[in-house]
Amino acid sequence: MSLIELDNIYFGYEEGLPVLDGLSVSIEKGSCLAVTGDNGSGKTTLLRILNGLAFPSRGKYFFDGTEIDREYLKDNRNSKRFHKRVGFLFQNPDTMLFNPRVYDEIAFGPRQMGLSDEEVDKRVSDTLALFEIEDLKEKVPYHLSGGQKKWVALASVLALNPEVLIMDEPLAGLDRKRQEWLINFLKDLKDSGKTLILATHSLDKAEGLADDILELE
Repeated sequence: MSLIELDNIYFGYEEGLPVLDGLSVSIEKGSCLAVTGDNGSGKTTLLRILNGLAFPSRGKYFFDGTEIDREYLKDNRNSKRFHKRVGFLFQNPDTMLFNPRVYDEIAFGPRQMGLSDEEVDKRVSDTLALFEIEDLKEKVPYHLSGGQKKWVALASVLALNPEVLIMDEPLAGLDRKRQEWLINFLKDLKDSGKTLILATHSLDKAEGLADDILELE
């Protein structure tokens, strides 16, 4: 069985036509799916469904054999278990950053998962070193540049060591050098067994990373 299964998903907003209409997708563990399409085609909506932030009005979403719906995620234990396994990087990092220090931003997820102070500190230190942003440790996230915010947001997701990493336009706002670094880093994550799902307009850069490409009309 695939790690992720979407079966005949339908999602629409009140004011218009359906954004997703009869979408079925199967994603294997350890693979990378690139989602592309014009603005308004439903890329972000699809990612929100995969991360349990939105729910289809018809169809079913299965993660590792378990149906993920509103009722399932109402249970705090289920929600914590699911979001420990699935990490989500928003397109706009300002949506994710709300703590007074970069340290607290990266520590927030591990703390919510009930890890010890010692383990939290280790995860934060390791993640800061991985992204070479130790100098930002005591900085206020709100005052950082766009690229730095993106780095801190990604670090805060990876501090939980999720099995699945869902990213909305992860290359946006990064210079060419950082884009190349991130693509190589994501390749390493995939090689280590992580499952990657990314929405992107930069399909030329993602082609060497993606096993499959889903184009939404």
